[in-house]
Amino acid sequence: MKTAIVIPARYGSTRFPGKPLAMIGGRTMLSRVVDIARAAADRHPGTDIMVATEDQRIADHCAQLNVPCVITPDDCPTGSDRVLAAAQLSGTHYDVLFSLQGDAPFTPVAAINSMLAAFAANPRHEVVTPVIRLRWPELDALRESKKITPFSGTTAVIGTTGHALWFSKNILPAIRKEQRSEEFSPVHQHLGLYAYRRDILEKFVKLPQGHYEQIEGLEQLRLLENGISIHTVTVTVDAGLAQAGIDSPEDVTRAEAMLK
Repeated sequence: MKTAIVIPARYGSTRFPGKPLAMIGGRTMLSRVVDIARAAADRHPGTDIMVATEDQRIADHCAQLNVPCVITPDDCPTGSDRVLAAAQLSGTHYDVLFSLQGDAPFTPVAAINSMLAAFAANPRHEVVTPVIRLRWPELDALRESKKITPFSGTTAVIGTTGHALWFSKNILPAIRKEQRSEEFSPVHQHLGLYAYRRDILEKFVKLPQGHYEQIEGLEQLRLLENGISIHTVTVTVDAGLAQAGIDSPEDVTRAEAMLK
């Protein structure tokens, strides 16, 4: 099973132009993500790594990092489209394609390892994605953040076999009685990391946007709306890392504080 970890790293972000090159603790965000990919690939021989971007400045930085980079069309509508475009332009046929966001410098290596292991155990999986079960203080922090930025943080509802039932920007499930004697709440937060079987990714990018995808702004709902199954792996991360994505310059300050 030939696998590639593809890092979509778009320079032209509307909210945060040049985000992959932003410095965090003296290093670019992209360099940190590349190191995460390398740490995972080292444990799974034969796994390739590449960055997918639309901008030469990021390609030049990849040369400094000694990581392969593919220049993809500027008009790729989603990171998933950019991942597929990079794989197609690479000249290598991959059976499984991982999308590791270039703005997630705290992605746990364990999440990638768990996803690789899931595909190794069952190559018939269509899509695999990681979730984390929130501790009560982390759930409280998510609730507070949504008072200011309602569309920050995505939660997932998980079936008994580990398949995703739904994703939402709302906090699901609603909890009638909170049992805070336990460390973890019943809420799972989604980490925006996907591993696709290649034929499923090719199918996915050709599908029109789904009804609920447009309402929630979540592309993974297009998969569920079209009967494509998403298998989840639950990973454990250090307290506080659940809300560690970088979406704005203000998030860089918060990320640097986490490194201290």
